[in-house]
Amino acid sequence: MNLAAAFVAPPLDRTALVVDGRRTSYGELGERVDRWRVGLVAAGVSIGDRVALLAGNTEVFVIGYLACLAEGFVVVPLNPDSPPAEVERELLATEPTAAIVGERGREAWLSCVDHGSAASSIGAQFVASGRFIEALDSIELGESAGRPVVEVPDDHPAALLFTSGTAGTPRAAILTHGNFLASLASIGTVQPDLATVPHTALAVIPLFHVFGLNVIINLGLRIGSTIVLEDHLDAERTAGLIRDHDVSILVGPPTMWNVLLADEGVQRDDLASIQLAVSGAAKLDPSVAEDIQARLGVDIREGYGLTETCGIVSTAMNCDAPLGSVGQVFPGVAVRLVDQNGDDVLIGDTGEVLVSGDVVSPGYWNDDEATERTRTADGWLKTGDVALVDEHGFLAIVDRLKDLIIVSGFNVHPIEIETILSADPTVALAGVVGEPDALTGERPVAYVVPADGATPDPDALRARCIDQLARYKVPKRVEIVDAIPTTAVGKIRRRDLGRRDG
Repeated sequence: MNLAAAFVAPPLDRTALVVDGRRTSYGELGERVDRWRVGLVAAGVSIGDRVALLAGNTEVFVIGYLACLAEGFVVVPLNPDSPPAEVERELLATEPTAAIVGERGREAWLSCVDHGSAASSIGAQFVASGRFIEALDSIELGESAGRPVVEVPDDHPAALLFTSGTAGTPRAAILTHGNFLASLASIGTVQPDLATVPHTALAVIPLFHVFGLNVIINLGLRIGSTIVLEDHLDAERTAGLIRDHDVSILVGPPTMWNVLLADEGVQRDDLASIQLAVSGAAKLDPSVAEDIQARLGVDIREGYGLTETCGIVSTAMNCDAPLGSVGQVFPGVAVRLVDQNGDDVLIGDTGEVLVSGDVVSPGYWNDDEATERTRTADGWLKTGDVALVDEHGFLAIVDRLKDLIIVSGFNVHPIEIETILSADPTVALAGVVGEPDALTGERPVAYVVPADGATPDPDALRARCIDQLARYKVPKRVEIVDAIPTTAVGKIRRRDLGRRDG
């Protein structure tokens, strides 16, 4: 079944999207999607082709995403703020046939095109050139009311989302129509009342991330919500949007909650309309949840998921889970906690989280080796996360086996940064670890050993990273050291570099 066919058809005059005060009704949204579908097909895009989507939280993203889903194209959402070098790597990995580029992604995209990269070889390009989306209107080739959704099997890819969550360096995880449909069914079982009354959700988290894509867009359209799209996280502006639009559903990573809590201008009345508040994508400090409840009157429920599981594994919604717990496993999802030998651990003991179920990605795009590395012999997904479960079945994430750094809910793998730093002629060896950050949860910190006779410049090394990496991956600081602790086989002992000290 095509995921697009599962989205409800609320009254056509109900507001579907709100962006900068502009309202798009469900009727208008459907018409725009149909016209874009016709335009993409006319441009030569066929079922199964990949379509790169670089856009902020605007109509461009939502309309482009829905048009691709309905035609059986495979959406490749990319970070519109990524530097050209990162966009180029992701295009080479996924080989899209077409691209839809919004205003925020335009600069990086055109830089790729100007340098004769993979972007320049894509035949169907729809790129914004002015305020909002006027220049993209060329994609709309006429009326096509009632255009039927293209039927696809459940295992047909719906999206490729880049993640380094379980596979090491960033890979494109395949999420199928069946994966997304299973995840929505699981959420609906836990929260059956969501579809009984109209809701308004605020999307201030990036839509290219699985959290925004599935838990905001897919779920919102499934239950006929009004979705308020906002491109930037600003405490008082965000609080104003919640107040002015009577937002009832607010989900986001701990960064968002930290920002709202830290700003004294955000008042309890601003958030009074919220009925469901969820934190995910990274671990939420229980003290933050307590302070938000006390000062702002919002009861936050924490959840746990991965890109490879459509963003859902467990949730504290509709259960009496203690603070610090990520609740109970979603219906339709199976979890095991295993020791280093692969044996199940006892209640109260820690073990690596293994996940199975219809929400689990079939693997990584064109990367069988990474897919195999993250699966057990009998097919369970190895998450690399360490957790324990108590006698009530509540899950708590306590650590990570992998060397990931999580910045505002985004996964950062040290080797990606180390490779860029080590390519500098003044650097003999580089090691990157995460340290606590009150706002983002963690931030990368780099340690470099000088090459013989060289004097590395920390500012120049950070600038090198800024040129080649998304901003959240750039080290907070670069420290020059005499040596980096390594194992006998030359692997960096990251814990000895002081990861998450303090």
